[in-house]
Amino acid sequence: MTLDPFYLIVDSTAWIARLVPLGVRLVQLRIKEMDAAALREEIVVAKRICAAHGCQLIVNDHWRLAIETGCDFVHLGQEDLAEADLGAIRAARLKLGISTHDEAELATALAAKPDYVALGPVYPTILKKMTWAPQGLARLADWKKQIGAMPLVAIGGLNPERLPGVFAAGADSAAVVTDITLNADPEARMRQWLAATAQWR
Repeated sequence: MTLDPFYLIVDSTAWIARLVPLGVRLVQLRIKEMDAAALREEIVVAKRICAAHGCQLIVNDHWRLAIETGCDFVHLGQEDLAEADLGAIRAARLKLGISTHDEAELATALAAKPDYVALGPVYPTILKKMTWAPQGLARLADWKKQIGAMPLVAIGGLNPERLPGVFAAGADSAAVVTDITLNADPEARMRQWLAATAQWR
């Protein structure tokens, strides 16, 4: 399996409607607090938009809804992984991504036989309070040696200027949240990201 080198993460279908038509090929819908009915509708709408624009949709955490709505991907953090029914996820033919932050979490992730793993934060991030210090490019390279051909997603504090080092260290895809969504001109910033990742596409 291959992942697009530009991995957008947003917290609403409104962002997907705004950014995906501009050329995004891989997007994660990451909604933490929402009732199940509203969240299901968000996923359905997001899936429709992504299908119309040739974009792969990854649902964060909510694996049951991902199965119900016929999605292709689900991404799980370690806590969600511990509670997920991996058999049901596989039976539904969902591709699985898992977040990792240290060696123990990588071992747990690999035991679940994911389709890709993510490592972060590579650099300091303002997205959320992190227990882990920035991992750095050396850790990214070490992760890639351990997982081999499995795609590796780098996340945390990334910007277009840091991409050459991230991909040289072995990342297959670079995930971005706040560098785009908090930018004064998200569309322009996203185009910079698409241009910057084009050489690895």
